[in-house]
Amino acid sequence: MWSNIRIWLQGHYNKIINSIAFYPAFIALLFLILSCLVIAFDFSEEGKEIKSQLHWLSLKDASTARSIISAIVAGVISLAVFSFSMVMIVLNQAASQMSNRVLDKLIGNRFQQVVLGIYIGTIVYALFLLSTIRGIDSGIYIPALSTYLLIAITVFDIFLFIYFLHYITQSVKYKVIIQRIYEETKAALERSCQLQQEPSEATSLQGDQFIFATSSGIYEGYNKRSLIKLCDENDCILQILHTSGTFVLEGLPVLQVSKQIPDEVKEAILNTIYLHNNESVEGNFFYGFRQLMEVAIKALSPGINDPGTAIESLRALFQLFSYRACYFPANTIKNKENKARIITKELTFEMIFADSVLPIWDYGKNDRLVQHELQQLLTQLQSIAPHAIIGKLLQETQKSIKHNNAL
Repeated sequence: MWSNIRIWLQGHYNKIINSIAFYPAFIALLFLILSCLVIAFDFSEEGKEIKSQLHWLSLKDASTARSIISAIVAGVISLAVFSFSMVMIVLNQAASQMSNRVLDKLIGNRFQQVVLGIYIGTIVYALFLLSTIRGIDSGIYIPALSTYLLIAITVFDIFLFIYFLHYITQSVKYKVIIQRIYEETKAALERSCQLQQEPSEATSLQGDQFIFATSSGIYEGYNKRSLIKLCDENDCILQILHTSGTFVLEGLPVLQVSKQIPDEVKEAILNTIYLHNNESVEGNFFYGFRQLMEVAIKALSPGINDPGTAIESLRALFQLFSYRACYFPANTIKNKENKARIITKELTFEMIFADSVLPIWDYGKNDRLVQHELQQLLTQLQSIAPHAIIGKLLQETQKSIKHNNAL
């Protein structure tokens, strides 16, 4: 039971961490704890002593403290509403002119989530502080120290808002979004492709022992440690039948097993396989390639007609190809005793290239800017990875350029 719970938590870890509500909720909780600690100090003997010695830190009138806190709450709520109205405008613009796929990058932006968390935390702090004010004659029991700290936090929120305005105007730039996709994809690519020599083709398993999907979803990898442990315990080899990013229908095979194993073990193995409704670059680096491809195609559409953005996407793609051409993913995962336990199915360089670059060429083959940029990029990439598909596309671009120059 505990093993299944641990596997479930590991499988949903990225989904929880990348949720737009995770950081705001966590930061708001920290502010709530801060308010409890500061108010407790405010009402402690040390706090009373400080307020009695420094008269300018004391508030004699409870209504004054309530007015200050109420005004701060209203102001910070307005800041939060205005800030994230701007975020919604940015999301709408990115979705209409680039691709819906890039929304995850903007929604999941850590800085935006931290800003939202600080605003919410300030509101939580102020409301909790407001509930502790006591209307008595002596100002000692009014949380003056906590109120002045709230004022300082509010001043910080205002400066944070000013910086947020600058940040949001920069983040809407296409080059910034493309660079963010590239960096995230490069990091996922480096985690998946670490071999400097291409591994030999793995031997496929024989037999008819399969594990079938209990629900439809996009295959995005597996829990390596748990899956190897299950293979060791049952002395079997597993072969994953799909590449990352493949949508698997319910009832179809996901894995092949080297021997007959009990149904409860099959269920445990299936729990280590990630079948999600949404894709992520962390689980599938090819999703980043596809995002860059979709941005380029959308930019080349007649409604947008922005070849400059398409060229930016192509440059990012070819930087990723230059890495993938030199490093390869492992297709056989071994345990500590160097026994093969998991056989994976990986996307080849040619498959990634064909699915990412050829659609852009189909849309931009008549655009002179795209033709010349592709010719330069293909020439450089061919010197790194002399694949046949690169040479063939390079010949097509050269023919198109000659045809246009002859007009």
